[in-house]
Amino acid sequence: MKVAEAVGRALTAAGVDHVFGVVGSGNFHLTNAMVAAGARFVAARHEGGAATMADAYARTSGAVAAVSVHQGPGLTNALTGITEAAKSRTPLLVLAAEATAQNSNFRIDQAMLAHSVGAVTARVTTAHDAVEQARAALRRARHDRRTVLLNLPLEVQSLDVPDGVLLDALPMPAREPVEPSDAAVADLVRVLETARRPVFVAGRGARTTGARDALLALADRYGALLATSAVARGLFHTSPWSLDVSGGFASPLATELLQGADLIVGWGCALNMWTMRHGSLIGPDATVVQVDDDPDALGAHRAIGLGVTGDVERTARRVLEAGGEGRRGYRRPELATDLASRGRWRDVPYEDEGTRERIDPRTLSIALDDILPAERVVAVDSGNFMGYPSAYLSVPDENGFCFTQAFQSIGLGLATAIGAALARPDRLPVATLGDGGALMSAVELDTVRRLGLPMVVVVYDDEAYGAEVHHFGPDGFPLDTVTFPETDIAAVARGYGFEAVTVRTPADLKPVADWVGGPRSAPLLVDAKVTRDHGSWWLEEAFRGH
Repeated sequence: MKVAEAVGRALTAAGVDHVFGVVGSGNFHLTNAMVAAGARFVAARHEGGAATMADAYARTSGAVAAVSVHQGPGLTNALTGITEAAKSRTPLLVLAAEATAQNSNFRIDQAMLAHSVGAVTARVTTAHDAVEQARAALRRARHDRRTVLLNLPLEVQSLDVPDGVLLDALPMPAREPVEPSDAAVADLVRVLETARRPVFVAGRGARTTGARDALLALADRYGALLATSAVARGLFHTSPWSLDVSGGFASPLATELLQGADLIVGWGCALNMWTMRHGSLIGPDATVVQVDDDPDALGAHRAIGLGVTGDVERTARRVLEAGGEGRRGYRRPELATDLASRGRWRDVPYEDEGTRERIDPRTLSIALDDILPAERVVAVDSGNFMGYPSAYLSVPDENGFCFTQAFQSIGLGLATAIGAALARPDRLPVATLGDGGALMSAVELDTVRRLGLPMVVVVYDDEAYGAEVHHFGPDGFPLDTVTFPETDIAAVARGYGFEAVTVRTPADLKPVADWVGGPRSAPLLVDAKVTRDHGSWWLEEAFRGH
């Protein structure tokens, strides 16, 4: 058996059941070995799409995914998706063939490339050690929640593996949760018992069923309101005390209540400039607490009054065990009424700016929220439009929203929806894109159609890079470089085998309702020509982070 086959079989045996990629000569045998061993291979049309699909699959499923790429250009094509995953601490294994010959056109310093974007690296070096080196790379991805590039030199892949190397290629144990100290638990109990207006803000580290249930119980005891960062949106969807998202997408009522809190506890949440609006959501007298199983994350983005190193679920349950009597905290009957009646963006009155030629993106988003099934998984690309689907489309839980925005690249949204759809085949996948990101990633429309995904792709089409238009336009700068003539994106989608509709008014959405009620035998693209007179409400805040 060759190294390529042994590594592929070992990784599959260790639990990697989905591998995404584009196959070339350097990763051909490795990828086929994984398929033969039982892994599902998802062929993308571009390595950048493959990396983002794998990232989204890992986020939504909770399992480590792999992306398989050719040496050199296969890796560089995937680099933006790998960067997003690395910045998001997605447990992802990048399997890259590597050319080491000095005269090879494919030769680059792949390890340095990975380090430059925040990934960690490993290499298969010998036939005897190949399987254990591959398993060690997977172990680090899973246990340290890191994106790991495993380089597989071509000359090593072709070596014969000694007999018996695969005998220990068994599934890996799960990562052990970090236990908080008794002193930290006692400190957190004291802080909670003195708070009058506590708010919990949960992030990526709280996106498990166990963590959610523990936080709901703890919030009930101390009367805390509940919010999430964008990547954890939907975690508290069923609670009447949910504020939905904290940060730039927060509704006016949520903003008011966050700013009025005397205690903010971040649970597995970085409390970064986006989630806290550069600190403006933290009142001048509020105490800030952060709970994270990575001690380096505590206080990394802002000063905190108390830092607790510990797994979110374990910490919350320990506090429940140690805590005393319950408190009313922030919760009042009139507040519950307010949250029910005006807690969501769709409940906030607005003047519809639509015309016969262009639909208001708020009107579009509210209508789609009513038309599309509630059991959905929503993926959002980057751009001026992104606040509308993020704030107006409801999601059933934390696995109903996939938000690949750590690198703020446009063009990732469609691949994100594909990866999330494969992780949750029981839900309707909804990809929400700007026209720039849609056209940048249009090649993956073929992947949607080829996989038979019953996906809805919604394009908020303002015929521009809208963020730049609304950022620079008011100062009188020329905008020819960021505006484009009208494109029939619906026709492009039909060429890939989609059903498609162009929407200019609410009445044009009837075919969407018909598609939902029909057999959904082909995916659907909605080319919505949206109004473009001004930027979205969150745009000015977003540009402060550039």
